[in-house]
Amino acid sequence: MTDFADVPGTAAPLHNALIEAGYPTLESLDGVPYKTLIALHGVGKVGLGRIQDALRSQGLSLGEETKGATITAGHTGKSASDIKTHITSVDPVDYINGLDTPRRVEHGKQLLEMFNRITGAEPKMWGPSMIGYGEVHYVSHTGREGDWFQCGFSPAKSKISLYGLKDTPRGEQLLQKLGKYTEGKGCAYINKPEDIDLDVLEAMIQESWEDLQASEE
Repeated sequence: MTDFADVPGTAAPLHNALIEAGYPTLESLDGVPYKTLIALHGVGKVGLGRIQDALRSQGLSLGEETKGATITAGHTGKSASDIKTHITSVDPVDYINGLDTPRRVEHGKQLLEMFNRITGAEPKMWGPSMIGYGEVHYVSHTGREGDWFQCGFSPAKSKISLYGLKDTPRGEQLLQKLGKYTEGKGCAYINKPEDIDLDVLEAMIQESWEDLQASEE
């Protein structure tokens, strides 16, 4: 068995966090979802990437459960009671036309056209500001579950949020080529479409949508 201290490029805070969470050796992480580990205090992307490299050198790997949640196609109606974000009856076109500035209206229309064209699906408003495509149900490693959308966006005044595009098999690789962005939990933020490579964004949407189609087969 391999001690974490023997993994090059990793430090004590990472080792301690993993051990305290119940993973005493490198090999004990085989199959453990990425999202489960990245949520631990003291665990960062760089260190976890080096852990993954060490696992792969032994023919092992962190789990690929969409980085921490089991995702299945379709809605079930089963959601945690505190989840308040659901599909609404608002027309996404009306929502975009009512945005605060002409600039954001233009951005919203541009993204709506792109997502519509690539997915071929009808957009739905989720909560007051998210436009989502596709139906999925998730169950986290803690058992928390709910219905959600496969991918989508929110053209807010300060930032545009892009949902469901990072955690596909090629999503993180494509993200590095996107352009100017920041990351949040489950999403990426951009200031405006002009800041990014739109061909890469199209590829990320396509990748996400194909991932959903594969799960339906």
